[in-house]
Amino acid sequence: MLGPVILAASRSDRMRRLISAAPVSKQVVDRFIPGETVDEIVPIIRDLSDRGLELTMDVVGEDITRPEQAAAARDAYLALIDRLKELELGDRAEMSVKLSMFGQALDGGHELALANVRPVVEAAAAIGTTVTLDAEDHTTLDSMFAIHEELRKDFPQTGCVIQAYLFRTEADARRLAAAGSRVRLVKGAYKEPAEVAYQHKHEIDKAYVRILRILMEGTGYPMIGSHDPRLISIAQELARRAGRKLDEYEFQMLYGIRSDEHLRLAAEGHRMRVYTAYGTDWYGYFMRRLAEKPANLRFFARSMLTRG
Repeated sequence: MLGPVILAASRSDRMRRLISAAPVSKQVVDRFIPGETVDEIVPIIRDLSDRGLELTMDVVGEDITRPEQAAAARDAYLALIDRLKELELGDRAEMSVKLSMFGQALDGGHELALANVRPVVEAAAAIGTTVTLDAEDHTTLDSMFAIHEELRKDFPQTGCVIQAYLFRTEADARRLAAAGSRVRLVKGAYKEPAEVAYQHKHEIDKAYVRILRILMEGTGYPMIGSHDPRLISIAQELARRAGRKLDEYEFQMLYGIRSDEHLRLAAEGHRMRVYTAYGTDWYGYFMRRLAEKPANLRFFARSMLTRG
């Protein structure tokens, strides 16, 4: 399987240098990451919003090693929120944040990440939107869920992400499927050991459906993070069986993947949110997109050969 190999490469400094230096790489990356600055991303926000789509914005970046970098990540999100306020687009775009960017892995990282993310959550609430805490590898999740619980005391609309491939996630879903919660379900995009995670696609797909049923039958707000046509159809059927209205759940897909499906679901009246990343530190994000789906890797390889 290529997925684990690609995920290993996402942590390789040598591979980072090789791919980042290739002239064609940036052209291909633009499919998934349409800009590096707030100014470059504003036309994308306007265009998607005009098409009836909502967004979740991710300022890409990982491997924070100093508190100053964590503070810079916080400030980047605050600048984005200020711009959304100016554009009066706060109700169309939420934020997705990785707590690793806010210093979670540093000494005293739990408290540091909470201190850095809280101003972002406060600023988002002030313009009528919210923040979702992304899930990262399994060793970070207890801290993420604790921060999520703490933030929800003052900002109950704060969301979180759960990953279907982890054995623990069904229990997490039961705990989170409560009134007022916002939970995004994804398959998972980190290399996890067999002791904690399913390793085969058919196992992950079955777990995804089991967990999605828990969320749909609960009283929270499920967010379906998938491009899989079969899982999308199953989600619609589970929502129907649970008696959910179209505004009581939403679909989320990545920018640059199945864009026609984004528009189709929105045209049918579904809430459709496009996960849109931007920034200069794109390597780790990009490599996980390749690992998630063989078609992404084929696209990248074909583009490298054609444009190189």
